[in-house]
Amino acid sequence: MWEEAGRVAAELAGHGVAAGDVVLQCLPNRVGWQVVFLGCLRLGAVPATLPTITPAETVTYICDLIGARALVAARHGAGTAGEAAVAAARASGRPVTVGLVDDGERTWYRADSGERAPTTFAHLMFTSSTTGMPKAVAHTESTLGAVNAGFVQRFGIDTQRPIFMASPLGHSVGAWHGGRLSLFTGAELVLQERWEPALAVSLIREHRCGFTAAATPFLKDLLDQPGMEKLGGLRTFLCGGAPVPPALVDQAAREAPGTFVSVLWGMTEGGVTTCVPGDPLRRVRETAGTGLPGLDLRTLGPPGGEGELVMRGPGVFVDYLGQPELYRDSLTPEGFFRTGDLAVLDPDGYVRITGRLKDLIIRGGINISPLPLENALSAHPAVRRVAVIGVPDERLGERICAVVQPDEARPDLDGLCRWLAERNVPRRHWPERLWFVDEMPQTAAGKIRKVELRNRLAKECR
Repeated sequence: MWEEAGRVAAELAGHGVAAGDVVLQCLPNRVGWQVVFLGCLRLGAVPATLPTITPAETVTYICDLIGARALVAARHGAGTAGEAAVAAARASGRPVTVGLVDDGERTWYRADSGERAPTTFAHLMFTSSTTGMPKAVAHTESTLGAVNAGFVQRFGIDTQRPIFMASPLGHSVGAWHGGRLSLFTGAELVLQERWEPALAVSLIREHRCGFTAAATPFLKDLLDQPGMEKLGGLRTFLCGGAPVPPALVDQAAREAPGTFVSVLWGMTEGGVTTCVPGDPLRRVRETAGTGLPGLDLRTLGPPGGEGELVMRGPGVFVDYLGQPELYRDSLTPEGFFRTGDLAVLDPDGYVRITGRLKDLIIRGGINISPLPLENALSAHPAVRRVAVIGVPDERLGERICAVVQPDEARPDLDGLCRWLAERNVPRRHWPERLWFVDEMPQTAAGKIRKVELRNRLAKECR
């Protein structure tokens, strides 16, 4: 891999890429991703990693936003491949060299020379935005290394057990906790390109993988596999990217008692909280854990009460490339990053996420967080996935709608409300409307695109 990465570095240099230039990388979960990534590092270029499902128009926007000097994409396959990559580069307002990868072979289309604006960052990752265009999150080797070192310390990651990664390497979870963590520790990296739960269990078992991080749907799919050793014998499964219902944590504790499963709260911007091996189940199911070493967490609200979660520490990003004003506006006067999450901190520093500032439903002038209802409905046997959104109402402003991806039989609204009443969910949080979908629209990180659900529901109601 070192030798092949050296060839990539030489090819990039031969096509006008220099140290400090940004190389946009949009490749699937294959060895070639790691080779190109390492080639950028050897050259001193700045890798900017994107999921392969990124639309071409978004790639064009990002090329201009970050001043990309080169774009490397797969020639074939799903997502931004081949012709789409070339079109995105040509549509950009600046010259961009394109490299197309096909079974390890690379073909380059050199752009005309243009102005260079080298950057001193180490890695650019992009928010998996559910509302608009991604932001370019800039990290240094120090911020990236702080999180990797924290994982090594907390979970005992070493060269004895491989890291399994089915999360897209183009997303921050895959890049940070897979690609970079493997290079940081020397642990083998086992990749899965297309998600197949049965194959994942087989790969984990065959290679004796010890660690992975993935979004909620990955954990749910693995636990629902019939007649198999649940989670394949993993030591640690960190579950994040989307809310993790307590019922799913309970299922993991019952069916995979040998695997430590914890909520992983974090952002592309950094941070990261998890529970600690040995924490009681109550703490694991009810909190998002405590911060990695050095992470300072606070809430903007009454002491001990709910407020916006803010963070400051060695693993927190240093800029939004191309949007410096947005970065400055995201900081408090004391230099804490405003996460946009609502949370409560307990005296031991454990975080309980209670909702999102922009996700609140305002019903009759009362702010209602969807998260408690989503957690409650997720435990219903007929509900596979659920998203709670507000729908416009002339009298109350908004009403509560539960969007459900059913498991098999469809539940009815009255039955769901009776079920919630039996579990003492306050009546003011009950859904007033029920809408079914075959599949949830989601980002590469597994987050449900609620904006898309709202738009689809609005069209259906016209």
